[in-house]
Amino acid sequence: MRILVIGSGAREHALARALDRDPATTDLVVAPGNPGTAELARNREVDPLDPDAVAALARELGSDLVVVGPEAPLVAGVADAVRAAGIACFGPDAAAAHLEGSKAFAKEVMAAAEVPTALARVCTSAAEVAAALDAFGAPYVVKDDGLAAGKGVVVTDDRDQALAHAEACLTRGGAGTVVVEEYLDGPEVSLFCLCDGTEAVPLAPAQDFKRLRDGDDGPNTGGMGAYSPLPWAPEGLVEEVLERVARPVVREMAHRGAPFVGVLYCGLALTSRGLRVIEFNARFGDPETQVVLARLASPLAELLHAAATGTLGTAPAPRWSADAAVTVVLAAAGYPDDPRRGDVITGVDAADARPGVHVLHAGTARGPVGELVSAGGRVLSVVGVGPDLAAARAAAYEGVDAIDLPGGQHRTDIAAGL
Repeated sequence: MRILVIGSGAREHALARALDRDPATTDLVVAPGNPGTAELARNREVDPLDPDAVAALARELGSDLVVVGPEAPLVAGVADAVRAAGIACFGPDAAAAHLEGSKAFAKEVMAAAEVPTALARVCTSAAEVAAALDAFGAPYVVKDDGLAAGKGVVVTDDRDQALAHAEACLTRGGAGTVVVEEYLDGPEVSLFCLCDGTEAVPLAPAQDFKRLRDGDDGPNTGGMGAYSPLPWAPEGLVEEVLERVARPVVREMAHRGAPFVGVLYCGLALTSRGLRVIEFNARFGDPETQVVLARLASPLAELLHAAATGTLGTAPAPRWSADAAVTVVLAAAGYPDDPRRGDVITGVDAADARPGVHVLHAGTARGPVGELVSAGGRVLSVVGVGPDLAAARAAAYEGVDAIDLPGGQHRTDIAAGL
């Protein structure tokens, strides 16, 4: 199978790593890729937001399958263009990707499908936001309606901060819409469900850490770490999510004439009142993908191709290693507000050489003389794998300790105490 992966982050590096291990993969290209993907695949330049350019590259390469990693290309219609070129694509078309592209639309779909979620108000003015904040009370939850790279949500006890975030979202452009929600208590869970427009197949659950600093302090980020499995998760959780969330949403999207093909990322809260959906994403989550795929013991290419071609119902179910996986994100100085670029990174090879450790590139590039430098906010994901979470966590942090990134930031409490 000739496979083209679209994207340049740690999620795409994790996907490429899993696909490279699959004997069915005969040719692997990542576009545009990063220095890490270049070590196991061919990188090709392409604008991921240009549907015609991506489709043209897939035709040139003779791709049998295109796997779209990030959300923005999906919302831009990359999957539509690839399918129009007669090539199988893992990722929803623009109409279905609207589940992530608009939180207001996702709420509408959940209401129609009777999916449990937080009470919410869709607001288009500061006055409406203020009324919603007062109605729900603290902690206040304000979400940018559109794509925000994982940083469009504010959860705070400070009403002024919540209102300021909402006003910034309303004036940033686009539809000028924010969603104000009731706060959901309880632990959060991420569950990826592969969908082919009709069927939904779950992967292993994970938990991520969104705040910048230890103890869930600081601003929201795209994610500072994750782990899998979840020893504390209630029995039957995955089946409950399938029956109450994933399958009803897949049916509702098909009913709307926008079949969902790809990954339905279910962000969940296990509240005192039961399961609630926090959000949907239309692609693999980052950094959860890094730990979920590290535990996948069966081939990935066949599974993604089955989803892309409507044959998940006859595909073998995914199998999982008994090992645990933990990933720790190493972020640039100044992240998330103003990440510094161009710092020279050393020690990645030393980290990779440690038992149970592999390093995934996110925001990296090659400098003038071939040195590895920072080129984004989240720079590296260091993954540790071991027989239990304690061993996996120890391996991940040993890998982090081997790497030097001037001014780099990372949390020290990922998967602590489990």
